[in-house]
Amino acid sequence: MQFLLVLLTILIGSVLFPIALSEPQSENQNHEFGHWTMPRTEHGRPDFQGYWFFGSRTPLQRPSILGDKQTYTIEEVGELEQEMRERLARQDEPLDPNRGAPEKGGRIGQEADDTFLGHYIEPKLHPVNGNYRTSVIIDPPSGLIPRREGFLDYNAKIRAAGLNDTDGPEGQPLSGRCLIFGAAIPSLTPMMMNPNLQIVQTENYLMIMTEMIHDARIIRINREHFSHDYPRWMGDAVASWEGDTLVVHSKNFRPEQSSSRSIIISTEFEVIERYALVSENETEMRNTRDSIFDR
Repeated sequence: MQFLLVLLTILIGSVLFPIALSEPQSENQNHEFGHWTMPRTEHGRPDFQGYWFFGSRTPLQRPSILGDKQTYTIEEVGELEQEMRERLARQDEPLDPNRGAPEKGGRIGQEADDTFLGHYIEPKLHPVNGNYRTSVIIDPPSGLIPRREGFLDYNAKIRAAGLNDTDGPEGQPLSGRCLIFGAAIPSLTPMMMNPNLQIVQTENYLMIMTEMIHDARIIRINREHFSHDYPRWMGDAVASWEGDTLVVHSKNFRPEQSSSRSIIISTEFEVIERYALVSENETEMRNTRDSIFDR
């Protein structure tokens, strides 16, 4: 299986936030590692085409109980994966048909939904550069997104205006309406459900299609951004080559794509991704720029 590994680095200082895995490879770097030689297209560029898996149980943000702990030991990984397997096994256990009604005011769970999702959840942490990360975000050291205090995204604003879940489709999340799933760019963070994508590449275009809701993202290579600035689903994406690294710059995202479950964005959200092949796996380095962050 080919793995698309994602680490999110938020480097703040010049209001630039990289989402990174490893350093991009230079043009003159030797790409032969053991028995592996970098595949190339008929145009001489690195060939990213194929099917990739980008799922991992590594959370986007680090649990606060871990503090600045950035990696797990092999023993800790084994314990965590065993806990996940046991939790999934409990979800798959049949419910007691003779159980009574819940207590008044008590919590009503979603056991059926949990069991359904259990078929999609792989109880596994995937290493990046040999390390088992405690969060996708690797900088700042806290592993947390430093969101600006008082910022309200699109969804918070419509809630403040009085729109709720029962007021119509606009009150429902985009995923529930099957418009788009996950972050502003679906493969921006590891996904729990159907975390697979396909890359198709030509000399002038690169297409990334995620399995979940089948979002096809078209990236134009060696082109300029559109002259108009109206927002688009997954943004306006253009790319250029820096040696053997494909650098993708996306902006003008639809504000509805802000997601409290992944990354909250503003209308000024931009992301820079760097794609580089390092073995049979693909590594990415992404930089995000947004006014909602406070550092």
